[in-house]
Amino acid sequence: MDLGGNRRGVDMGPSAIRLAELVEHLTALGVDVTDMGNVLVHTRALINEGDAQAHYLDEILRACEAAARMTIDALDQQRIPLMLGGDHTVALGSMWGMAQRFGPGGVIWIDAHADMNSPDTTMSGNVHGMVLAAGLDRAGSAFHRSGWPAASVLPEHTVLIAARDLDRAERDALRAPGAPRVFTIADIDRRGSAAVAEEAVAIASGAGFLHVSLDMDSIDPKDAPGVGTPVRGGLSYREAHTIMEILSEAPVSSIDVVEVNPVLDVKNATASLAAELMCSLFGKRIL
Repeated sequence: MDLGGNRRGVDMGPSAIRLAELVEHLTALGVDVTDMGNVLVHTRALINEGDAQAHYLDEILRACEAAARMTIDALDQQRIPLMLGGDHTVALGSMWGMAQRFGPGGVIWIDAHADMNSPDTTMSGNVHGMVLAAGLDRAGSAFHRSGWPAASVLPEHTVLIAARDLDRAERDALRAPGAPRVFTIADIDRRGSAAVAEEAVAIASGAGFLHVSLDMDSIDPKDAPGVGTPVRGGLSYREAHTIMEILSEAPVSSIDVVEVNPVLDVKNATASLAAELMCSLFGKRIL
């Protein structure tokens, strides 16, 4: 899906990650992998942009419903759902599916951005900047969909890691009582990625499920150039791997890896890194 943001090309992200041999690398680790295929999404030429404050929202929510059903299908097969993106709006489908099965859960949201806007606060109308707010039921009734939980994750079990590019409204929301916990990139500078990841696991655990949503723009553009909204000063290559290695020891229930844009990438470096990081999350180690 590429409907959630301005930059085109991110809809090819899942293919790029597959071409980086994610399935083959996971299989080599001893992981039993089933590729369930793609969620079909209508292109912009075939649909109406809709509300200027939430572009393409109807089609995004339809696609997220399909993704949620696919997540539930994976759970029925005793699998850990791993969603490949695509822009970050796909995460709403993951969270809907998990909450439908287990009740509201916890999430570790690894992203340069907070994704905590709503149609009332957005400056762009891009829905990928609202998706975490939607999961928390803080983006308004426009995101409510019959048959799916309004709140998929709980604020007291929601953690943001590597945030460094926040809108004013997002800052206000994240400073308010009852807000999710935020570890900015400055916190990682001071405390180290391992300590932050360990505390994030402690906070996010204990609810209905533990979801990990990795936006590749959390990583510095030197290592992950192929993203739609790059922000300098992100996680280093090793910091990102360290976080994934620590998360591999946690009871992770489901995963997204999103915002890989092959149009903006260099020799598929970002997709290859996404595949590497998923391998670390599934237990790959140096020794």
